[in-house]
Amino acid sequence: MSKRVFVHVPYSQIGEHLPFILERKLNPEIYLSADALDAATPAQLAETARALAGEGLSCTIHAPFMDLNPGSLERMLRDATMHRFGQVLDAAAVLRPEVMVFHPGFDRWRYGEAQGQWLELSVAAWREVLRRTREIGTVVAVENIFEEEPSTLKALFEAVQDPSFGHCFDVGHWNLFKRVGMEEWFEALGSWIREVHIHDNSGTRDDHAPPGEGAIDFGLFFKLMERYAPDAAYTIESHSTPHLESSLQVLAPYLG
Repeated sequence: MSKRVFVHVPYSQIGEHLPFILERKLNPEIYLSADALDAATPAQLAETARALAGEGLSCTIHAPFMDLNPGSLERMLRDATMHRFGQVLDAAAVLRPEVMVFHPGFDRWRYGEAQGQWLELSVAAWREVLRRTREIGTVVAVENIFEEEPSTLKALFEAVQDPSFGHCFDVGHWNLFKRVGMEEWFEALGSWIREVHIHDNSGTRDDHAPPGEGAIDFGLFFKLMERYAPDAAYTIESHSTPHLESSLQVLAPYLG
């Protein structure tokens, strides 16, 4: 059975890559950086949306993340974060993505004993985001970044308790920072998975290599996905066309 497959594309490069995307019938995950959000106009976003719809394609969105943190203990940083989130939600109202991926902003080295404060502030921020996404009709998925195990994300999902709020499991990030196995991660968060990011690495740097060129067990990954989240969106996070071509070839038996 074919999966819902997306490919990662920075919006700043959408004009360059759109002919390839349309020709190959690839759904894009559009990364909207802060600079892209400042530069993009509603007319440009609408043109992209029309081009995709004309070929029967949909999209997901990857929200800006650099230096942003919805659970920051610093009010001014939270304000800046919510400003950027507001911009990306405005873009989503035009692009109508199936899923929107956000970073959580948490790492245990910074927050330590302040994890409870981070969680309380995060929950308030995500409820505000969800108020907007309900109007748009999209799902919010929070991606694992520096998380070594799933407890902080699980606490966030349990606290928010919204069917449109779930997890984006980035298997490459898991491999970099893990202190638990993939099976344990899925046991904790599998039911919340709404999207996955697929790329490979050897556990030392975020290579975004094609599957099979690193140390990740993709046979186990797809087995777990079938068990826990068969209807999730599958996004290939390649950073070059040759890597994308290789990834599509390797993943064809799994993705259909």
